[in-house]
Amino acid sequence: MNEDLPNQNQPLEPEWQEPPPPIDNTPVAEPPQMSEVGTLGSIFFEPGATFEDLRRKPRFIMAALISVALLAAFIVSFNTKLGYERIARERLEASSWYQNQTPEGKEAMMKSQTSTVVKGVTYLVTPLFFFVSFFVGGLIYWGATNAMGGSMSFLRGVAVWIYSGFPPMVVSMLANLLVLLLKSPDDIDIATSQQGLIQASPAFFMDAKASPVLAAVLGTFDLFFIWGWILAAIGLRIVGKISTGAAWAIVLIVALLNVAVRVVGALFA
Repeated sequence: MNEDLPNQNQPLEPEWQEPPPPIDNTPVAEPPQMSEVGTLGSIFFEPGATFEDLRRKPRFIMAALISVALLAAFIVSFNTKLGYERIARERLEASSWYQNQTPEGKEAMMKSQTSTVVKGVTYLVTPLFFFVSFFVGGLIYWGATNAMGGSMSFLRGVAVWIYSGFPPMVVSMLANLLVLLLKSPDDIDIATSQQGLIQASPAFFMDAKASPVLAAVLGTFDLFFIWGWILAAIGLRIVGKISTGAAWAIVLIVALLNVAVRVVGALFA
């Protein structure tokens, strides 16, 4: 009678169960806590918090456009107030090559320099070069930070480059535009003022024409440049997750490159 009953000592086969889903250990990106407009103001007063937010999500379009617009406004205002023809003539007369030309050659060179095409290119080249320099600087920060053992994407490098220069750029350009508005054109030296009317460096106390190389070196130690260096070191440390010493090493290397470029430019000028 009991042949059909299961053996009580025989283990029961476990029912089949679906395996649990694999655990996803990918970190979830934290959303930004500031708007892009908010970062434009907070970088002046809370650079650490701003760079923390740029670490979460890099943004830089508005800061880049404002910086380029301010530079373009200064170039247009400077050329308009002093006169494009006067600026072109003084540039040519400072060249020994121009001085060796015949009167007909000088006149032809002057006409070419004041033509509509050359004038348009002059207004366009500097802002365009300035815009391209954002991405070159971001590439330098990206490569240097990762070489130092940090973790930074290219777009975050661009964001650090632009935002570290944004406050000094805004303040210096607004000050330059104000001085340009109030100062007489006759009191402005074209040769020394095209890079800006506001000088906050030891080069202010020396004759740049007599010692152009020394003036170029001393001009690097400008308060606006130093302000940008400090912001860059903060940004690289926070966004790139590197030590303060490594961040300052990158900043100082870039500053030395800037000195070299300025010295070479002074030699050719």
